[in-house]
Parts: sequence; structure tokens; C-alpha cells
Amino acid sequence: MPETHLRNDSLPAPAAAGLRERYIYIACPWTPVGGGMFKVADYLIQSQPPAGPAAAQLRPLDTRGGAHAVFSLWVLLTALAKLVRGRLEGGLAGVHVNMGERLSLLRKGTIVVVCRALGIPVVLHLHAQMRPFYRRLPPALQRLTRWVFSLPASVVVIGGAARRFVTHELGVPAERVEIVINGVPEPVEPRRAAADGGKQRVLFVGRLCEAKGVSDLLAALAQPGFDRERLEVALAGGGDIAAYRAQAHSLGIEGFVRFEGWCDQAKIARLMAASDVLVLPSHDEVLPLVVLEALAHGVAVVCTPVGEIPAVLADGVNAYFVMPGNVAALAAGLQEVLGRPELLEALGRNGHALFRRQFSLQRFCANIARIHQRHFGIAAQLEPAAPLAGENAP
Repeated sequence: MPETHLRNDSLPAPAAAGLRERYIYIACPWTPVGGGMFKVADYLIQSQPPAGPAAAQLRPLDTRGGAHAVFSLWVLLTALAKLVRGRLEGGLAGVHVNMGERLSLLRKGTIVVVCRALGIPVVLHLHAQMRPFYRRLPPALQRLTRWVFSLPASVVVIGGAARRFVTHELGVPAERVEIVINGVPEPVEPRRAAADGGKQRVLFVGRLCEAKGVSDLLAALAQPGFDRERLEVALAGGGDIAAYRAQAHSLGIEGFVRFEGWCDQAKIARLMAASDVLVLPSHDEVLPLVVLEALAHGVAVVCTPVGEIPAVLADGVNAYFVMPGNVAALAAGLQEVLGRPELLEALGRNGHALFRRQFSLQRFCANIARIHQRHFGIAAQLEPAAPLAGENAP
């Protein structure tokens, strides 16, 4: 594989000799505005134990901030200054760049280019379903995107569809593209015990918008066949809450539907532990962390088979699939899962078993550490029990 960056041993000798700590920057928006990308990066930071003498420390590198987009330019310039300082002082071993689409491509592309100029090795982690956005770009911007993706030592993707896009359309050699499926932590909240005749709780987590199928969900809940006396539905997330609350009122479902607004990680964990079903009727996704979190909690999942979801979940085994935009099918699917206790229990049990096999945070961190070790020459300290399992597949 051709070298696309300077080797770590090319650091200035005095700096390397006197170095007390090596570190790796994890670059992304370090606020909830970063969505699932931020959660993945934050899980990495949270999970690392104290760095040993032969290990690196993972440090956050904010590339956007949480304020207006204009302010993000200052945050980006600050991040670039940290890169220069890290290179000159010799402690920076590499940068793990988490990229989405739209302005994320511009900001993270700038990080990648500057790292290349400074001789800092980069791993680029693609979190978005970028193909539709890329195909709408003018030819000149498509060429620029392909050039940016040619610079990192490795491109990490979440599944096979993203790998095919990166290799076939962006032209990244297959040997430089690695699949790593996201992981989530073990639940910290005790699971609510099912109670015969008690409330049935359905949870939606995500930004309240049309792409997430929120209007479809509200319309489905207004369909006949639900036991409204027993049903409780919580929608947790930011977005146009007032508009969706008005829609729920017009549909006559406000009596059993509540809007929690934006929730922090601890509150989401409490809501998840108290729920029977997670519903995510998205029109477009990659592999949502909230689905993996539901599997970790043993919560039955009703979702659409979009993005990488059908590649890792099996309909009727560890999830119940409904087609995006089909309100009647969504209502029928929710009613079937809620109305068949044996199906509800089987989906939760099988989903939790799948989490144990494939989606644990230990597994995810071990795979990221393996990539960092290969391209940066150093990685974060791992818990001793973390399995070193690869995710690469054509």
C-alpha cells in the first residue's frame, strides 16, 4: 500500500525524545449537534481507561461547536491551530476524522488536507449515507471530494453499501477501506419488567423531522386497532416539536403521545429501559445508534430496512421491518408486535444476543484501536477483556 502521509518516526528527534504523552485527536462536532457521529466519538473517549506508557490518549477535537454556523469557522480555525501545535511539539500521533455530508464534508475535508500538509496521519471515518449528496454535487466538487478521500491512510465505513460507494465511486483502493460496525455501551439502567395488563410503552429517539418518519409515525398511531388506554408513546429528540405536537392534537392522539424534547444520554437510557418497543420509521439512515442501544437493552425494534440495517438485522428475528412511508404497514407492525407477547419477547431476546455478539462497545473500541495501531503506530489503552475482532468484509 503506498504511503500517503509521513511516518510517525519522522517527528523531530528532540520532541520525540522528550515526549511525555502521545495522543490521538478524535475530530467531530463535540456537541449534540453532531448527532450519531458525536455519540460514536464520545463513546470512544468515555470508554478509554487511563493511558499506559505505551498507549495513546484519545482527545476530542471540536470542528464545529454548538452555536451558529458562522461561529463554526472560528472553531475550525482553532482546531487547525491545535493540529499545528501538536505536530510541532511532537505529541500528536494521528487524527481520526469523523465525517458526514454537506458542511461536514467541507470542514472535515479541510482537516484532512491540513493534516496531509503537516505530515500527520489520518483515518477518515464516514458516518453518512453520502451517495445521494455526492451525486448532486457539480463535477468539480465531485473531483475535489474524490481527492480528499484519496489522502487518508484508511477510510472507515459502517457497512458494505458504504464500502462499495467509497471504492467504486470515490475511487479509494479497496485495501484502504475498512468496515467497522458501531458499538454501544452496556445498559446502566435496570430493564423494566413486563407487566401483564400494564402500560405498553413505545419510544422514538431521534431528530423530529420528515426524514425520520415522524409524520408517518403520528399518522400510524391514529389508525384504528391500538389499545389507547394501555398505550404510551414517547418521542425524544429536538426539531420542530411544536409542529408535530400540533399534528398529534389534530389527529386526536395527544392523550397517549408525549414529546420529551432533547434528552441527554442518561435520560435516553432511562426511557429505553422503561420501553417495550423502539420505533424508527426513517426514510434514510446508515446504522442508527439508537437501534443498537435498543438491542443492548433487550427492547424490541420496529424499523425500516434502509441503509445498513437489513445487512445486520433480520426481519422477524431481531427486528420487525416496515417499509418507509407506509403508514398502514407501520400501524399494523406496531400492533402485531405489541399484541403478541411471544413475538415481543423473542425480538428483545434475540436483539440482545445480537448486541452481545456484534455491537458491544468493547468490540468497537478494539477494532478502532487495531486501525490506529496500524496507521498511527500507537493506540489507546484497551480493557483486558476487549475482544480483538475484525469487521472487514467485501
